[in-house]
Amino acid sequence: MHAWLCENPVGFDALTWKELPTPQPGPGQVLVEIKAASLNFPDLLIVQNKYQMKPPLPFVPGSEYAGVVRAVGPDVTHLQAGQPVACLSGTGGFGTHTLAPAALCLPLPAGFDLVDAAAFIMTYATSYHALIDRGALKAGETVLVLGAAGGVGTAAIQIAKQAGARVIAAASSADKCQLCLDAGADATLNYSEHTPSGSLREAIKQLTDGKGPDVVYDPVGGEFAEPVFRSIAWRGRYLVIGFAAGPIPSLPLNLALLKGASIVGVFWGDFAKREPQANAAMMQTLAQWYLQGKIKPVLDQTLPMSDLHRAYALMGSRQVKGKLVMVNPG
Repeated sequence: MHAWLCENPVGFDALTWKELPTPQPGPGQVLVEIKAASLNFPDLLIVQNKYQMKPPLPFVPGSEYAGVVRAVGPDVTHLQAGQPVACLSGTGGFGTHTLAPAALCLPLPAGFDLVDAAAFIMTYATSYHALIDRGALKAGETVLVLGAAGGVGTAAIQIAKQAGARVIAAASSADKCQLCLDAGADATLNYSEHTPSGSLREAIKQLTDGKGPDVVYDPVGGEFAEPVFRSIAWRGRYLVIGFAAGPIPSLPLNLALLKGASIVGVFWGDFAKREPQANAAMMQTLAQWYLQGKIKPVLDQTLPMSDLHRAYALMGSRQVKGKLVMVNPG
């Protein structure tokens, strides 16, 4: 097997493509031949030693991938060789093969494209858990999605529309706003045309007839968080997804009091561990929605696995719209 190896987490330029022994699965493991692997924001952080999970060195990055099971561990009964799966295991995806925890593998139904499957679990599970479970989104409500042109943002647009909500998508350029409209958003807000101190709040007010959004989906953080929270509707829910902008904002708690609003933390990874049955039911729903054509990952582009450095550079420069997927030949 071959894989991109991180031996020194100083950035993606230090990753090297190496030949490694093909491992055999132990208890609770399966060997997956990787067909496709997507690039997620944590993949950028983990090779810079900036992510909360710090795997022992050396490691193969690539948190999310899809492929075919080639061998199963002695105690694995729910998967078998030849079965297509998707997996989100945190590492291992940027190579030709990996040992995956069998419990984290999602068996893929017939008709589930492996490139789509590699870009599916993290964004759709996060967005469904956020909007439907934590945000209690109802039909007829208005959702403001920040960072809406990214992977989780485009997934949030689609899931919110499935819930019957009106979606306002916020993104940083005209072409990203158009991508959001193509993904199903009802209206857009271009960050680059507004300042956090004033015109952003006025734009939100105009787009919501003065009421404000019922739910805010925020994977970005940064300077726009407070003015957006000041714009939220009565009984609004502000969903804290992540901090792609870098700085973690400090929200004045008196605003929550004055609006009767909730600041709601969203940590899908721990939800999946603590409530595995609920998570499995959610994933089954999402897989059915995909097969029914109700949701589909928005892909920026697919690149050969050999172009991983280029893919990292694109993500680091904020040029990616939707998801980037690395594909192995064959």
